[in-house]
Amino acid sequence: MSIGAINTSVALAAVNQGQMGDVGVAMLSKALDQQSAEGAGIVKMIDSAAMERSVNPNVGGNFDVSV
Repeated sequence: MSIGAINTSVALAAVNQGQMGDVGVAMLSKALDQQSAEGAGIVKMIDSAAMERSVNPNVGGNFDVSV
């Protein structure tokens, strides 16, 4: 289970128990911020991979597998 899934599970547990006080809102805000940062990181990684393919289009297109 990833850290993001744990944060989301904790936030959902707080919502399900009806404890949406200041602590619950802060937890949801923190979980949302973390998910946004992870999403931005994934987008950055995809963009860098696309740039590498444009510079070296023949690199990484094929791979050999031996069993």
